[in-house]
This record gives sequence, structure tokens and C-alpha cells, in this order.
Amino acid sequence: MQPTREQAFELLQKYNQTPGLIKHALAVEATMRHFARHFNEDEEKWGVIGLIHDLDYEKYPEQHCTMTKQILEENNWPEEYIRAVLSHAWGTCTDVKPENLLEKTLYTIDELTGLVTTSALVRPSKSILDMKAKSVKKKWNDKRFAAKIDRSIIERGAEILEMELSEIITLTIEGMAKIAEDLELDGRLAT
Repeated sequence: MQPTREQAFELLQKYNQTPGLIKHALAVEATMRHFARHFNEDEEKWGVIGLIHDLDYEKYPEQHCTMTKQILEENNWPEEYIRAVLSHAWGTCTDVKPENLLEKTLYTIDELTGLVTTSALVRPSKSILDMKAKSVKKKWNDKRFAAKIDRSIIERGAEILEMELSEIITLTIEGMAKIAEDLELDGRLAT
């Protein structure tokens, strides 16, 4: 049985109350759905996996991914979903290497959604709706900007996806722009 978005969101809310983590999950979900459309893949599956990828992070940051695996197994989630979630933390929290297109995409865009969010928030418009990939790339080499975001993961992801970084950034912006209001990246925070 394929888990639904409603089931995933309920589980996400059970383990996460921090608005920033919820927004990150929504950003990754929207981006995964957009990439699924781009690749002509299962949008629902990709979105659900994106939504729950950091399920355990708020309550169990030291056991990130380990607890998600346990929670999903206890809730009878398919192994394919569990493996995909584990693969997003390849090289940091797990040794599960992304193998298929879904896993490679999740691995690549997880960190990137944070960089896109931060890039949008420093724009005068505070909006993702008028942002282009070059705005993100302009900040790329400034290691003090969004310092916690590991750009090497994004670069490695681009390599394993065999896609240009600019295209990945553009698709990520497009995916997140579809829910700009939910992410508060629609310009409402502009002064």
C-alpha cells in the first residue's frame, strides 16, 4: 500500500512542531513533486518521500535517519520509501548511497532548498517568485552565506544526477515557487 500525503503529513506533525522544519519539509515535498513531473515519475510517491525525509530530526537530531527508519517500519511503510529517506543522508548520517532517480534527486535538493530559501530571504522582494538561478549561484562561493549548507553535497548530487547545477537550481526554484505562500517566500516579509 502506498502511503498518502495525509498520512505523511500527520506523521510529520506528530514528530515536528518547529515551523522552520515544517516549511523545510514542505519545500522538499514541492521540489520533489516538481522534479517528478520533470522526469515523468510518480509525483505522489516523490512528494510523500520528500515530506517525511527529516521526520525524526526535531526530536532525535543525534539519531537522524535511524529513528525515521524505526518509525516508518513501525507504521508499515514500504521499504522503498524507507530506503529513499535513508539515502538523502548518504555520507553524513547513513551509508545508504542514492541509487535510483528518486533517491538521487532527494539527496541533491535537500540542502539546495535551504540555500534557495536563504537566497530568497536576502532579496529586497523577499520573494522566490521573481528569483532566478543566477541569484543563488551568486551566493554560492560565499561560504559565510548560509554557512551550514553543505554545497559539496549539492555538487555531488548534480554529478550523480548527471545534470547541470543551474538546471537543478532552476527546477528547485520552480517547485518551491508553487507553494511560495506556504513557505512565506511570496514577498510578504519585505519591508
